[in-house]
Amino acid sequence: MGSFKYAHLQEVGILFTENMEEYFQNENFLKLVNNLKVRSVNIAEGCNMNKVLIVNGPNLNFLGKREPEVYGSTTLAELEESLKKFGIQCNFEIECFQSNVEGEIINRIYKAHEDGVIGIILNPGGYTHTSVAIHDCIAGIPIPVIEVHISNIHAREEFRHKSIISAVTAGQIIGFGVYGYELALIALKNKIKGV
Repeated sequence: MGSFKYAHLQEVGILFTENMEEYFQNENFLKLVNNLKVRSVNIAEGCNMNKVLIVNGPNLNFLGKREPEVYGSTTLAELEESLKKFGIQCNFEIECFQSNVEGEIINRIYKAHEDGVIGIILNPGGYTHTSVAIHDCIAGIPIPVIEVHISNIHAREEFRHKSIISAVTAGQIIGFGVYGYELALIALKNKIKGV
């Protein structure tokens, strides 16, 4: 293991020696480990993560199965798990919601506002081009909504080029695959910080 004879942690009273087995059984070392465990739990409990809601609209429950040449092979469950992990890096507590029903999406967005969510990432799916109701819902809440599309809607059929919702969102991220959700979280973080 090499010699640690001259290293000394004064604050915990541990003298490193060549005999590492003796060191790891040292009473002060064991106290230090236990204290660090307690401190790490306290830090985690005291960390106020900002709540962010990710909403996926119709047909995204079939992500990874439906037209993988357009939308990729990542499933919705895989995407959501990945975003929850990525959110921690942005100090976000991620909650995910998916529905094929317009009214359920609207109700969930309103509930997010009432629950103190600081931002929403929204992939409205086909409702992008048709839903005045989702447009009006977003217009009626004071929290930023970032619109995400996995495919480049402007490179597809003409009816997909127009988003009814974009006029009331903080911005759009389009055509970067599922990575667009991470880009949206970064954009949301910067918007909240005023960058």
